[in-house]
Amino acid sequence: MNKRITTQAFFDPGTWTVTYVVFSKADHRAAIIDPVLDYDFKSGNTSTTSADQVLNYLKMNDLTVDWILETHAHADHLSGAHYIKDRVGGRIAIGENIRAVQSTFKAVFNLGAEFAANGSQFDHLLKDGEVFKIGDVQAVAMLVPGHTPADMAYRIEDSVFVGDTLFMPDVGTARADFPGGDAHALYRSIRKVLALPPQTQLFVCHDYPPATRQPQWQTTVGQQRAENIHVHDGITEDQFVALRTARDATLEMPSLIIPAIQVNVRAGEMPAPEANGIRYLKVPLNALGAKAR
Repeated sequence: MNKRITTQAFFDPGTWTVTYVVFSKADHRAAIIDPVLDYDFKSGNTSTTSADQVLNYLKMNDLTVDWILETHAHADHLSGAHYIKDRVGGRIAIGENIRAVQSTFKAVFNLGAEFAANGSQFDHLLKDGEVFKIGDVQAVAMLVPGHTPADMAYRIEDSVFVGDTLFMPDVGTARADFPGGDAHALYRSIRKVLALPPQTQLFVCHDYPPATRQPQWQTTVGQQRAENIHVHDGITEDQFVALRTARDATLEMPSLIIPAIQVNVRAGEMPAPEANGIRYLKVPLNALGAKAR
């Protein structure tokens, strides 16, 4: 058990997403990882139930937010980073390769000159291996591309927050068929994580559990190396790529990918309101099918 940090998970059943609050026990400085903004696809309405649970926890534990960390630009939920920053502060950070993701989707959504694909919507762009502090606790950004070009994992003490790179061992690994995804890169990123000591705690961003168990989100390097159904020890890169490619060909697009990407490449901020005061998200036709992937 880590004696310097406390980790609290918040599971959102609507998107199967896990948000984490990680804080230093010594000075109560905190990082929030992958916060969720609730979105009703049918009505187009947003709400803040998930993010408010995080805010209530911060208040109850007298925490000061240093960082709001995104592991990547999510396709399955809208980010609550902007909402949380507006209320408690903190710096929104993501991997510096977000620029490549922004460039891709700027073209898909025809966002125009007003959208800068340079990462400036975020307060800080993290480099691979960059060291940063959460209060008195050291954290390290680990570039883990494959699911997207910009995926980052965050190593904080003996815990690693792996985003969508790995799931629980009985679920496997992230897909690699989004624009800029690469199954070869994903395999190498996973092996990079699994080269850490076997007792290293891994915290996943999503769980899609089989009917036989409840959602879980904490595992270890050792468990993943022994039990992960896609990438346990002994699975070669070529075997993984073949498996991943075949599986990805059967998957539907996430139901929230169109609204989520437009918000998440903006660090969780909505597009500017139009002349009538209403904000709009675009729906590109025939642009995100198999050919676009």
